[in-house]
Amino acid sequence: MLSLPAPGRPRRLCDSPSRREILQVGGIGLLGLTLPNFLKLSAAAAPRPALGGAGFGRAKSVIFLFLQGGPSHIDIWDPKPDAPDNIRSQFKNIKTKVPGIELTEVMPKLAQAVDRATLIRSMSYTPKGLFNHTAAIYQLITGYTPDRVSPSGQLEPPTPTDFPTAGAQIARLKPPTVPMLPSVMLPRPLQESNVINKGGTAGYLGKAYDPFFLFPPGDDNDQKKMERIRIDEFMLRPELDKLRLQQRQSLLQTVNEGITELEQSVKHYALDQYYSRAFELILSGRARDAFDLNQEPPEVRDRYGRHTFGQSCLLARRLVEAGTRFVQVNWPSVANGDPVQTAWDTHASNFPPLKDLHCPKLDSALATLLEDLDNRGLLAETLVVALGEFGRSPRLGVSTSGNGNAADGRDHWPYCYTALVAGAGVKRGTLLGRSDQHGSSPVERPIHPTQILATVYHALGIDPATIVYNHLNQPRELVQAEPVLELF
Repeated sequence: MLSLPAPGRPRRLCDSPSRREILQVGGIGLLGLTLPNFLKLSAAAAPRPALGGAGFGRAKSVIFLFLQGGPSHIDIWDPKPDAPDNIRSQFKNIKTKVPGIELTEVMPKLAQAVDRATLIRSMSYTPKGLFNHTAAIYQLITGYTPDRVSPSGQLEPPTPTDFPTAGAQIARLKPPTVPMLPSVMLPRPLQESNVINKGGTAGYLGKAYDPFFLFPPGDDNDQKKMERIRIDEFMLRPELDKLRLQQRQSLLQTVNEGITELEQSVKHYALDQYYSRAFELILSGRARDAFDLNQEPPEVRDRYGRHTFGQSCLLARRLVEAGTRFVQVNWPSVANGDPVQTAWDTHASNFPPLKDLHCPKLDSALATLLEDLDNRGLLAETLVVALGEFGRSPRLGVSTSGNGNAADGRDHWPYCYTALVAGAGVKRGTLLGRSDQHGSSPVERPIHPTQILATVYHALGIDPATIVYNHLNQPRELVQAEPVLELF
């Protein structure tokens, strides 16, 4: 249980409960103690005044599509048809709705929706030990390079001293204005081998700021995984009807109005308003309704794709529509999983899985998400980002990271890859940056992954240089990078 600090003393967050533990709120006991205190934490000190600039504060919400595993930029959205045989894709180029922008044939739906987005074809960083998935993921999601990488390339598991994931920082600095979950991560954790959710927690901010982890049971290939979402966490138990809960809220208000002067000093921590917000989260039904995909017409669900990633993107739209600030949709596979089944990590058999499995799912979900948000008027206030932790090696069958690669496989490649950014004032139908003739390095405007994170904060109206204090009370910037203002 959270302990309330005495007035004037610093808060300790590292021993606080997880958001999932907090939201087991069927009974009034947990509802009355833990959730209000979590909501209190959500309104911690606001960031310092920001400098502003193009696109500053244009986004109300962010949908972050994290394609963990590292999709091949050359085979998807930066084709090199004139490159040598051992570099160019087996897929043909296709024209898009935007003259001068071509994709490969595995993305026909996105080709008709790319007029709503900007493609950054110059994502780039020098590895410095970040050739493995987990370390690269940690950098992208937290904005900082991890401290420890073992000889095998794997990191230690998540610890309370980790840098916070972006969703946690946003939950703290920019809580929703309606009774809704501030940050949600779905449909599975970040993972490479047995290292699970490194970079996906609130770290030194404390578990109270963890994203709400929505990880339904079922295999990644399970087409009905998202049908197993539990919404009972946001519902009253049968013995606690709505009227009874409202009466308890009224009683709490009466008690608060009669507290002594000494107790008024504790009221400085806003217990009353956070109790109220706790009741609102349950009584409003916003979260419960947002998670209920059955409220969507079948034809809409079909367009997103009846697969885990497609339904997760649809759920992301429903969550931001209901008021969630930050939704992170992780590609539903272990980062270094089997490419023939689920993973982007195509060290072997690069082309058949992309053509028959992964790209059709990405194509239907991403294109429909952009169209759906735009048609609903939500794209103007929702920043959409889609990228992996790195791309794939231009040359087939070579080892660039120490991994073994088949003759038709591509290894990890952080030196140059592609990201898609859309919404919240981002320019439509444009390219930013340019890769060389082989897609191996940028020749125009190299952009570091941490700059994408800085752009996310910037679009939400949060100065990326805002100072937060870690577990040792040391000042740290949200991210040591500048936002990409040319996007806007």
